[in-house]
Amino acid sequence: MQETIHLLHTNDLHSHFENWPRITRQLAARKAHWRLAAGTHTVLTFDIGDAMDRAHPLTEATNGQANVAMLNKVGYDAATIGNNEGIGNSPHVLRHLYDQANFPVVLGNLFSDRTTQKLAPFAVDHVLLHSAGGTRILVLGYTAPFLTTYHANGWYPELIGEVLPRQLHAFAGQYDVCILLSHLGIEMDRYIAAHYPQVDVILGAHTHHLLPQGEMDNGVLLGAAGKWGEHVGEMELKLADHHVTSKRAWVYDTVDLPAEPADAAQIKAWADEGHHLLQQHQIARLPQDFSIDYNHPSPMLDLALKALAEYTGTEATILNAGLFLTGLHQGIVTADDLHTQMPHPMHAMKVTLKGTDLWRLVREMEKNRGFLRRFPLKGMSFRGKIFGTIGYRGLSFDAASRTVYWQDRPIDPDREYTVGTLDHYLFVPFFPTIEIMGDNQIMFPDFLRQIVARYLTKHYPIESEGE
Repeated sequence: MQETIHLLHTNDLHSHFENWPRITRQLAARKAHWRLAAGTHTVLTFDIGDAMDRAHPLTEATNGQANVAMLNKVGYDAATIGNNEGIGNSPHVLRHLYDQANFPVVLGNLFSDRTTQKLAPFAVDHVLLHSAGGTRILVLGYTAPFLTTYHANGWYPELIGEVLPRQLHAFAGQYDVCILLSHLGIEMDRYIAAHYPQVDVILGAHTHHLLPQGEMDNGVLLGAAGKWGEHVGEMELKLADHHVTSKRAWVYDTVDLPAEPADAAQIKAWADEGHHLLQQHQIARLPQDFSIDYNHPSPMLDLALKALAEYTGTEATILNAGLFLTGLHQGIVTADDLHTQMPHPMHAMKVTLKGTDLWRLVREMEKNRGFLRRFPLKGMSFRGKIFGTIGYRGLSFDAASRTVYWQDRPIDPDREYTVGTLDHYLFVPFFPTIEIMGDNQIMFPDFLRQIVARYLTKHYPIESEGE
């Protein structure tokens, strides 16, 4: 028997809803096309994670429920999660993120209990589908196993080299075609293809790579549709008697897909709804403006350094000015103001270093200060434009004597010091001392904007009427 299986796939949308209307029409059109085509055709649709990103106000305001509702309208056959879903949400939010989903979340390498290896409650470890011609299709899904951040958030990921061979062995003989939803990145996808030819297709994500015509590695077809909904992926598998005889892949450029007059209004409505919901949450009343300056110390940077010190319980803190896309104005501050100002999914981190290593860290920062002041940083949780100047609280540096001061006293080379900063500095390449020598404690679940909100609520409370 001859048949064809068509795979439609999206990945790393990151709440770029400006592309969503065209994407949904394209997916619907391709499904309709193959339903009417002659022969035996099966169409399956998958999302490979990072569909949500709290940088969008509607995602932030609804804790990602708006994203799930949008995915529901497509009719996905399965999805997996990315780090934005897995780490960018509190454990409570993630546990309930997919309560209303009409598709299974396939995620075989994330557990809620390390001892029993109990799977995350919103997930299944596989899906077994059947084509119109009776072909058995095994769908597996994995997300990037960031051990440090997942453990701090109460989840326990498993490495792919442990879980994949176990699952392939467990399901051996039960499937004809194996599809892997991989939010692991291109290099891991290639590794899997080289070592596990039992996998027929890998639909990739995480590293935002684009494979316009797919990539055939060791007989395994890799596909990936880039980032932000800029492309939609499609694959075609031809089969004879349930055995794959050919595979090919391609992508559609979303910008080339037809727009409709109502698209712009819908895209704006999503953003407006998010802003409106966030504006209902009033945080504080400020007696003055707190401006931001990307080149020099500023009131906003000083305020955030104080907020971070209070949150982490440290005597010294470090932040960069580019984290603040705007300042804050006198008067009522809402959750929308703080989200607009700090859209980044970044957590506080306490870094403990010996005095000699703290001296080296500050020297790394001072060496890079001029370069970073206008550096157009992209990725690694940063949603701003430039890195900006570096600000200290409780620390200072004398360039002439190359002396680092802690609370106005020269640091003791043998003493241990704990600095409050952000997990972001663990991932950027500019300050290697943090990763190499730091005893680093990431603090979940609050983001920087929530840390600042706590500080503002405490120190600049909204007075009730009549007071």
